[in-house]
Amino acid sequence: MLQVQNISFGYDEKPVLKSINFSVEKGQNVAVIGESGCGKSTLLKLIYGLYDLDEGVIAWGTRKITGPKFNLVPGMPFIKYLAQDFDLMPYTTVAENVGKFLSNTVSSNKQARVQQLLEMVEMTEFAHVQAKYLSGGQQQRVALARVLAQEPEILLLDEPFSHIDNFRKNALRRNLFAYLKGQGITCIVATHDSTDALSYSDETIVLQKGVLIDKANSYSLYNNPINKYVASMFGEVNELYLSELVPLEEEDKVLLLYPNQLKVVDNGLLKAVVKQSYFKGGYYLVKAVYDRRVLFFEHDSALAVNETVTLMMS
Repeated sequence: MLQVQNISFGYDEKPVLKSINFSVEKGQNVAVIGESGCGKSTLLKLIYGLYDLDEGVIAWGTRKITGPKFNLVPGMPFIKYLAQDFDLMPYTTVAENVGKFLSNTVSSNKQARVQQLLEMVEMTEFAHVQAKYLSGGQQQRVALARVLAQEPEILLLDEPFSHIDNFRKNALRRNLFAYLKGQGITCIVATHDSTDALSYSDETIVLQKGVLIDKANSYSLYNNPINKYVASMFGEVNELYLSELVPLEEEDKVLLLYPNQLKVVDNGLLKAVVKQSYFKGGYYLVKAVYDRRVLFFEHDSALAVNETVTLMMS
């Protein structure tokens, strides 16, 4: 089990992370989400051992994770960390980059391992191409294969799909997370993409201004967000009162509703004026104004600008 116990850290006197506590079971995939600058990347670097903690302890089972004060080469050997800069060797081939840290003792085993990883990230046709000739997305896929080459116990990924086009990204995510589950590798992903959290993570951690504000099963976190900030991590969100949607309801309870939870009806209580319809493929995301507030809801067709509609919870 990975244990992060009451850790705090700052690059100067201003803290970046404050009293962070959580644990991760072996083989779990955990997403870390939050606004830019909330401390996601810093948290991964601390778990890897790149910085010394100001307070607290990080441990993997009985092994304490320590920083540069205790290690000649920063970073723990049983953990691999994929940063956003990839750090590939530009003048060596893709295969050489992936096999860089693998032993040459049994050459055939090394070649088979490199081949397996290149197949997973769909880069076999570029095996003999120098890294400097690759696109950003291709370099990111090679870097991902390289950190997996030595089969780490913990894998830390910082925005691992940010440079990869959607066509490749969807297949790569399926391949990667299936592989990690199969190998029992614990994975923590810092991401801005809610798909990483909802579709592939066992649990999700939410950071805000250096504070851990929630950690839960990803399904529960989405369906029962504790506040609007958490809900907004998964897309547009509406903040409404129950009395605005339910007839004769006097309770002043605040509801957080995603666009798919509102629908157009003939006699809804909530009357809104349409301002824009955005085509999303299988539906339209409609921006409207209600009581001087912006609302978003989904509809199966575009609606006319300034058209008045009534809504209810779906």
